[in-house]
Amino acid sequence: MNIVILTGAGISAESGLGTFRDKDGLWTRYDLNDVATPEGFARDPALVHEFYNARRANCRDAAPNSAHAALARLQRGFAGGRVSIVTQNVDDLHERAGTPEVIHMHGELARALCAACGHRWPAPDVMAHDDPCPACAAPATRPDIVWFGEFPYHMDRIAELLAACDLFVSIGTSGNVYPAAGFAEEARIAGARTLELNLEPSEARLPFDEARHGPATRIVPDWVQQMLRR
Repeated sequence: MNIVILTGAGISAESGLGTFRDKDGLWTRYDLNDVATPEGFARDPALVHEFYNARRANCRDAAPNSAHAALARLQRGFAGGRVSIVTQNVDDLHERAGTPEVIHMHGELARALCAACGHRWPAPDVMAHDDPCPACAAPATRPDIVWFGEFPYHMDRIAELLAACDLFVSIGTSGNVYPAAGFAEEARIAGARTLELNLEPSEARLPFDEARHGPATRIVPDWVQQMLRR
């Protein structure tokens, strides 16, 4: 059995990393058009770096929770096939929980990108827009994050995994941001069953074959335990 798992902000919320909809979270203190778009970066790169420096610090202080740990166990220990984890999250909690391989479709807080030459490197804790690129020395440093209006990473690989999967699982995602919101339908067309694990029903256009709702730290480990007993 080939399993593709999509994780969203809901899996990291219990680790203290806010979702887009948190009332008092980091996102509410900034306009997304100012800090999460190429146009916002062009207008005020210092503000964008201030925002991502804060997110990087928030991520550094967070720890993986039992849902992250359960998925790491599943990927390492599932004997019945392949488990592929695709995340919309830019944190590194999956990796710190011990997951061997994670596909980051929206980039990573821990990476920096040169807007001039495309070079990537490990991001320091604090970045500025005039930091020189290690490869070309251009003062064009930006976070290696996919902003609104930009094309997500690894889409060809994700499409191949969805076409070959037997089970698609959506964990902690709202189901209203494309292209990830269409993954369940792609998997269903390819013949896969679909499962939602979420705090509450998502806004997915089509219903999942099965849905379990509750805190990720409870429902994800329970599901993983069932899969490892198969």
